[in-house]
Amino acid sequence: ELVVQFQVLNQSCQCLAWKPRLVGVWGAESQHVVAGYSDGTIRVFSVSRTEMELKMHPHSAALTAITYSTDGEMILSGGKDGLVAVSSPRTGMTIHVLADHKGSPITVLQCTRKQYHDFGVEGGELWLATSSDRRVSVWASDWLQDKCELLDWLSFPAPADPEGLDLPPSLAAFCPWEQGALVYVGFGMQEEALFYSLRKKQVVRRVSLPAFATSLSLSPAAPFMALGFRARLLRLQPCPAGDPQDYAGHDDTVHLCRFAPSGRRLLTASHSAVLVWELTG
Repeated sequence: ELVVQFQVLNQSCQCLAWKPRLVGVWGAESQHVVAGYSDGTIRVFSVSRTEMELKMHPHSAALTAITYSTDGEMILSGGKDGLVAVSSPRTGMTIHVLADHKGSPITVLQCTRKQYHDFGVEGGELWLATSSDRRVSVWASDWLQDKCELLDWLSFPAPADPEGLDLPPSLAAFCPWEQGALVYVGFGMQEEALFYSLRKKQVVRRVSLPAFATSLSLSPAAPFMALGFRARLLRLQPCPAGDPQDYAGHDDTVHLCRFAPSGRRLLTASHSAVLVWELTG
């Protein structure tokens, strides 16, 4: 059932994220959602109070990606122009604007916790930004100390862009079961998923795919990744090796895959359908 609805007139919502739950608070549910809009604004909504709590305008272009830092103290947002903004939901101020991906729309922003000096840099958090030109930047941050340091910069090769072809998105995610690794899919020389080691600074494994993926999610509970494709196909791929399982049932391109935090359910979406899958065993 529909529980609550927020409407913003004359703007399209391009991306959204739940505020992370507080670690160590038993039963605490996140009650805040941040959403990015086509006019460059960000709005924070309180679900429990059913109201908008904050509106910020850190971008001049439409937003294409948004996420909270792992502690929920910062909002990272990316725009169609490739700029990444870091804003405080407490003060409503934008404290960083990063132009490293300028000129190419941001497709993914993701944060993960890390220990100090894991990679010889200071910071309590790693985060990545991916842009549609097949580039991924990885950062180490300590938001309380106002530190934000570039840790790695990846550029994935591809054939010359075919004229008029709708290219698949560039997608990357930190690997929950393989420390210091990230997974990348996108238009490239081969139809594959690449495992990149931040420690070795190189691709350490390649997984062949039936086509270029249009969506990606890594299970937080088991070494599995879910991949969506244009041919209405959903694939569950065990890692590092194993036989994939393919599922039909979508009416169009599978443009979203998202594991639940427990890893027991998977949500997928296509043009006019949202499917929820139960993962057994």
